[in-house]
Amino acid sequence: MAPESRNAIPNQATTPLGRLVATVERLRREVREAHAAADGRALVELAKGILIGQLNCTPAAAARQLDELSRETGLSPLELAADIVNQAARDHVSEVAAEFVERTVAPAPAEPAAPSTTLAVRLRTAESGVLAAADDTQAVAESLLTNALGPLGAVAVAVWSASPDGSLALAGHAGFGPGEAARWRHVPPGVSTVARRALQERRLVALARLNRVGLPSIGHLQWPDGGRMAVPAGTGGRIHGVLEICWPQPLAPQPPQIERQVEALAELCARTMDTAPPGDFGALEAVLPDVAELVDLAEGLHDPAVVLTPVLDHEGRLTDFRIRHASSRFVDPAGRQRGDVNGALLLEAYPMAAGERGLFDIVERVHATGEPFRAHRMSLTALVDQIPLTSVADISVSRHGSAVLLIWRVEDETARLADLLQHAQRLGRIGGFEENLVTGEITWNAQLYALHGLPTTAAPVRLRELPGYAHPDDSAALGRFLRAVLRYRRPASVNLRLRRSDGITRHIRVVAEPVLDADQRLHAVRGAYQDISAQHWTEVALAATRDQLAHSEAESAERNRLALQLQHAIMPPTPPAITAPGLRVAVRYRPAETESLVGGDWYDTVVLPSGLIMLSVGDVAGHGIEAATGMVVLRNALRGLAVTGAGPAQLLSWLNTVTHHLAKHVTATAVCGIFDPGTRVMRWARAGHLPPVLVRGGEAEAFPLIEGLLLGALPEVTYAEREVRLEPEDTLLMFTDGLVERRDSSVQDSLGHLLHTAADCAGDVDRQLDRLLAESRSDTDDDTCVIGIQVG
Repeated sequence: MAPESRNAIPNQATTPLGRLVATVERLRREVREAHAAADGRALVELAKGILIGQLNCTPAAAARQLDELSRETGLSPLELAADIVNQAARDHVSEVAAEFVERTVAPAPAEPAAPSTTLAVRLRTAESGVLAAADDTQAVAESLLTNALGPLGAVAVAVWSASPDGSLALAGHAGFGPGEAARWRHVPPGVSTVARRALQERRLVALARLNRVGLPSIGHLQWPDGGRMAVPAGTGGRIHGVLEICWPQPLAPQPPQIERQVEALAELCARTMDTAPPGDFGALEAVLPDVAELVDLAEGLHDPAVVLTPVLDHEGRLTDFRIRHASSRFVDPAGRQRGDVNGALLLEAYPMAAGERGLFDIVERVHATGEPFRAHRMSLTALVDQIPLTSVADISVSRHGSAVLLIWRVEDETARLADLLQHAQRLGRIGGFEENLVTGEITWNAQLYALHGLPTTAAPVRLRELPGYAHPDDSAALGRFLRAVLRYRRPASVNLRLRRSDGITRHIRVVAEPVLDADQRLHAVRGAYQDISAQHWTEVALAATRDQLAHSEAESAERNRLALQLQHAIMPPTPPAITAPGLRVAVRYRPAETESLVGGDWYDTVVLPSGLIMLSVGDVAGHGIEAATGMVVLRNALRGLAVTGAGPAQLLSWLNTVTHHLAKHVTATAVCGIFDPGTRVMRWARAGHLPPVLVRGGEAEAFPLIEGLLLGALPEVTYAEREVRLEPEDTLLMFTDGLVERRDSSVQDSLGHLLHTAADCAGDVDRQLDRLLAESRSDTDDDTCVIGIQVG
């Protein structure tokens, strides 16, 4: 072999430090294997002891019998020993193993039950390790991980001990490093962890991924994506701690038999943490050395107190609590004497306590977890002659050793009403007083001192001295108040401005009534002060707001009146008819029903110098005087531009320039037509407006919707122009949207209704327009303009 290069890095296993590390790991592995073997030998020895007792044989004969049974059944001595112990014990561990057998054994009876035997071996081996290290919780955790939980894929175990103050202490661990265990040796009360959730919910908690629930726990940095399982460890109805198990990978939903196995292991852990004496659970009720001290504590309390002790069945499960002692101040909600409940079971004395989240559930939780319970104004229900009677009480429940101290303070109705009155006076800023006019004694409550800005040690202000503390302007009203109460002996009230010694002035209402003696002489005066400063300033602000609102309403009404007057001056609601050769022109204008909705609708019909007739309809956006003045500007501008003889498209283009540059912040729609009576040709253009409607031969049709942007949107716009030749008896309609617009339908639907109505109209143009207005379905209360042109 070639010699090793001098610069090569030596193998870690060949270095002195590497060899030392390997030796330490080997020794650890051997120690774990030795512990496992010792636990297995302990299980076999336990089975031998059972055979010695059952067969009445020697230890050697029991060993031979165990070997013969092992050969006959085909099971290993360890598996056979676990079965023998299960059959003899009939405990929780054997129940779990039997349940696993029912779920896993195949239907064929000849097949072996290896999986169940393996489970029984794991549980019984772990139990042997627990019993061997009953005083060493650290060794218990290591035995559980090696013998029972490691085969399930777990990599670490933590055994938490629960303290009465709600804190958790790491009593034992396996699989975690020493540094991690040192950091988690103590968890203060109120810190949410996986173990605390299991302790609070008193059930098994399984988490698929620890990092998804946001709960910190031991080892969460090492296996952040791993699964966790935590189960309370308790005996005799008391929870002594929590068994927490860690997996390195996400935890899939576990079958019920695995959860039962973990619960059985938690029960084994609880035995190492239980300080109660072993033996008959039925006798535990009588062995409570700490009850005597608790009875003395209950007697020293000013509130009614009850000392409760747990009642367990033969398997150690909590069934009820016995009332060991009711204090001398005991007040029963059902009215019974303390002797009637002493020695009784809690559920027998108070059967209504068994309700969901009732008193029994609270006591059971405190007894199990050791965490005290406090509640204010909790309802207690007792049966009186089979009738539920509910009272309100403040509850306190705490655990002391194996006993529970229950304290309740039944709410006194008089005290409750007094407390309610005090809060009402505080919220209403009311202070009460009573002044004895015979002895001169004056009684104030604390709220009245606060209203006056005085300390409670100061001398109260007499009623006759009140004018010296009031504003001078209130002296007349205060004088009438004092005369009514003190001279005429009538109840009275007065509002005044109280000037306090700290310079603050408060608005106060004083109400007082005289108190007469048996001879109808004035004996005392009692009454109340109420701080109405907030109400006073609210009323002042409200009055100012009302004045401002009335002024605004008057201004708005005046603006609407001027707008309406201006609109009517330009376009009267009943304009005169216009006649031209071979043409009949009629106009209808319907103003808005509400003056505040006065808008900018306009119409115009004018005979030009050339003999042509200009017809126009438009609508300025908005309402009010701004819309009305904008309408006047556009209407007059279009009339002046029409004198140039330009066509309707050019007129609208010029009118758009006027709208954009000369009328501020105004937009409008319009339709303009130039009619030649000689040729009966109508040229027209539109600027964002609805097209005219032609009625011919009993049918109505709207002109095509040619292009045309609304007025004022852009500085320069070119408009399209069309022409149509009218026939005799034709009627042409030009209108604003107030004739057809509805809130609940589209413009096209409303236009269809207009076409249907116009087709049915007969007679001259005036009647047609009147019918169109009468049958209009518009619901916007907007202005409406309609021009009708009938060719003769």
